[in-house]
Parts: sequence; structure tokens; C-alpha cells
Amino acid sequence: MDSSRGVGAAAPVCSAGSLKVAARQATVRPSGTGTGAAIVEFTNSSAKACVLKGHPTVAGAGNGSPEKNSPLSVTTTGTASPVTLASKGKAWAKLTFVQVQGEADGFCESGAEPVVYPTLVIGLPGAGKHQVALDDGQFAQCDNKVTVTAVSAAKPS
Repeated sequence: MDSSRGVGAAAPVCSAGSLKVAARQATVRPSGTGTGAAIVEFTNSSAKACVLKGHPTVAGAGNGSPEKNSPLSVTTTGTASPVTLASKGKAWAKLTFVQVQGEADGFCESGAEPVVYPTLVIGLPGAGKHQVALDDGQFAQCDNKVTVTAVSAAKPS
């Protein structure tokens, strides 16, 4: 239930064109070696409020060819609740994955072949898909798996 006063109707779902999406390395990562994490930030760039809800889908970007995107196996965590974004309002989701070990010639502890994605394609129900790069590097991961939190108004670390 919307607790705001004077709101006649619920805000619409944020359209793909109304969102600016960015990603950065997470400060807090799960314990143990070999785990990487990134924070995805969604900003409402429209003049009107809109709503986000759900768990993101994640794919490695296919070098400008959407048909070559490589979907990652997503495990969800947390309960998805609607997040209303005012104009310039923000919401976040956290991605956690098994990262590549070692230096430039990295390896996966599982024996899988390491994969490096310069960008990821992040999708949200009703809000389109968005190609994002990390602000300070690339997504180097193993096993094509990612755990994602539901979109939240609380900024994760």
C-alpha cells in the first residue's frame, strides 16, 4: 500500500528509456577467496516517478550483437518489493559471482574456462535491458553463475 498522501494512482513501471544504469565493484564481498561482487545502480532519469521491482537477469554482452549475449545462471536472494523512484531517485541490486583467480593468465578453481566480459546486460521485469560496464574494470568470472539481490531502495556496500 502506498503511504504517500495525495497520490492518486500508482506510478508506472520505469521504462528502459527512463533509466540510467551503472555498475561498480562492491566494497563488501562474501567471505572466502574467489568471490567477486558488483553493485548495479538504477537512476530514474525521467521527470516523473516510476517503479522498479524484481530480480535482475544478467548476461555477458555479445560485443554489440544481442543474439550473442551469454545469459548467466541466476540465483536470486531476498524478497522483491516495489521500489518507487522519484525523478533522479536511485535503486540498487548486488551481483555476487565466482571470480577468476591469479593474474592475467587467471584460472577457475572449478576447472572451468575463465570468462571476461567488458560489459554485462542487466534486465529488469518491464524495465528493459541495459548494457553496463564496471566503473573500474571488467567482469572476470567463472562458471557462468551469478547471485542477485532484489532491487532495493537501500544501497548495498
